[in-house]
Amino acid sequence: MARIRKSIPELVKGLQPSGLADAEEGIMTTDKFPKIECRRALIAGKEVSICGLAKGAGMIEPGMATMLSFILTDAAVDRGTLRQSLIEGVAESFNAISVDGCMSTNDTVLLLAGGQAGNRILTGRSRDLPLFRGVLNDVMRTLALSIVRDGEGATKVITIRVEEARSREEARKAAFSIARSNLVKAAFYGQDPNWGRIIAAVGASGIPLAVDGVRLYFEDLLLFSKGRGVDRRDETKLAALMKKPSILVKVKLGTGRASFTAYASDLSHDYVSINAHYHT
Repeated sequence: MARIRKSIPELVKGLQPSGLADAEEGIMTTDKFPKIECRRALIAGKEVSICGLAKGAGMIEPGMATMLSFILTDAAVDRGTLRQSLIEGVAESFNAISVDGCMSTNDTVLLLAGGQAGNRILTGRSRDLPLFRGVLNDVMRTLALSIVRDGEGATKVITIRVEEARSREEARKAAFSIARSNLVKAAFYGQDPNWGRIIAAVGASGIPLAVDGVRLYFEDLLLFSKGRGVDRRDETKLAALMKKPSILVKVKLGTGRASFTAYASDLSHDYVSINAHYHT
């Protein structure tokens, strides 16, 4: 700590407009591209900025893993309100992604508010709090998706939306069971619309299922319904969809009204190569 304290004055002297880009470059490891997102919004008559940077490409999920993210705002926000905003935002962004389902000790997300914008301090009762949280969530979700897109060896981003669940937690379990499945991820890399692997992953999630009520869609194409695959005579549209770099997988459980969305990358030869040759 003595070394860190001694260096802080020098760091302050070195502050400059390009500092955010320099900081992002400094934390990158196997990242192929920098991850910086900035937004502005008018809150209580004052322009407020929210900027975030992140790093991460492998060992992502559970609990974020080796991901780091630092989010800065000049808004004035009550400390408790700021903390709750971060917790809620992380649940729908950084804790909703998976590259390889591996974890390390280094996961961190920090949200810092300086108050220089001069707005009336935001609290849990502020009329403009939903607007602030909306912009904050947009920054975090965009950063989270950039991590998935940059996943080690990744060629696709798979959005997994589970709907009609009995509870959000059951929807989350089903979504992450799909996101963590190496068989599912490999199928997407091979551009194979293997609905059987996805349905098997949902079944392995441990949640109660009404078998005849489960439906599976790729984008707007129905692939599975009433306990069996849907006969598709024209495969051209499905084949074209599987070539896309971003694909929506939608699972309707037919047991309730809750939902959850997870984001995952596919699994390629390059992921194995990167991690087979990564030495500490």
